[in-house]
Amino acid sequence: MKIAILDDWLDTARDLADWDQLDAKITFVTRHIREEDLPQALAGFDAVCLMRERTALPRNVIAALPDLRLIVTAGRRNMRIDLDAAAERGIIVCGTESHGGGTVELTWALILALAQRIPQNDAAMKAGGWQTGLGTLLAGRRLGVVGLGRLGSRVAAIAPAFGMEVVAWSQNLTDEAAAAGGARRVSKHELFATADVVTVHLTLSERTRHIVDAAAIGAMRPSAFLVNAARAGLVETPALIAALQDNRIAGAAIDVYDEEPLPADDPLRGVPNLVLTPHVGYVSRENMGVFYRQMVENIAAFQAGAPIRRLTPDAPSLG
Repeated sequence: MKIAILDDWLDTARDLADWDQLDAKITFVTRHIREEDLPQALAGFDAVCLMRERTALPRNVIAALPDLRLIVTAGRRNMRIDLDAAAERGIIVCGTESHGGGTVELTWALILALAQRIPQNDAAMKAGGWQTGLGTLLAGRRLGVVGLGRLGSRVAAIAPAFGMEVVAWSQNLTDEAAAAGGARRVSKHELFATADVVTVHLTLSERTRHIVDAAAIGAMRPSAFLVNAARAGLVETPALIAALQDNRIAGAAIDVYDEEPLPADDPLRGVPNLVLTPHVGYVSRENMGVFYRQMVENIAAFQAGAPIRRLTPDAPSLG
């Protein structure tokens, strides 16, 4: 069995799981392969392992890989795999569990970086300078959580430690669910118009794409911050850039991008009052260890004829 471990950018996969237990020839790929080059690069492979959404497997790519029998993705779902195309070909698709703590911790790191001007002060100190401006205390402020699910509720639970009030909104959120998540349900407009910090924690779908649009950003206070460590498509990027350039909001922090790695000439790199991190919310030793160990388990189960953690068109997520 020939297996390709794709997008192992940090060259850590081989050390975080026992791949030797598999009866297979394994190739670790530490560079990103462009979609148009995938058919040639993956020719002859029986299985591919994907790191989240770094590489897409749309219908045309799957059709060009006649030897492919197994796809394993890190995480509970992967919107960039065409599950229908895989099912039509009889290709098994499996996922893994994940450790959500990294995204929660990064969200609060980004909030604190914005409030305390940590990037600006760090840059000034290293350049021989000193203080760069006034910080903002979180105590007594309002946190607005867009999406109070598995991760959003964990982010909300930390806010009281800083003395923050929590409000929340999503399309199906109820008063009871909001209260159980430690928040008060408000309308979308009220959340964006009154929150001092807005943080986004939704799954990306056609229903939620650009849920943080120009109108939502336009409703925010000039002193407010926006944080997105979920998915790039949730936020209308041009509207965010315009708001930051015009100083219509105080700042933003993002960890996710429409194209990854982010091109060197992307306009986001030059936007003022914007903290950028390179999609590291899930890139911890603990989480990557879960991903790669369960990839090995999934492959071993497939080889034994009893696939586990399957993703299908009818059940595209592990829940």
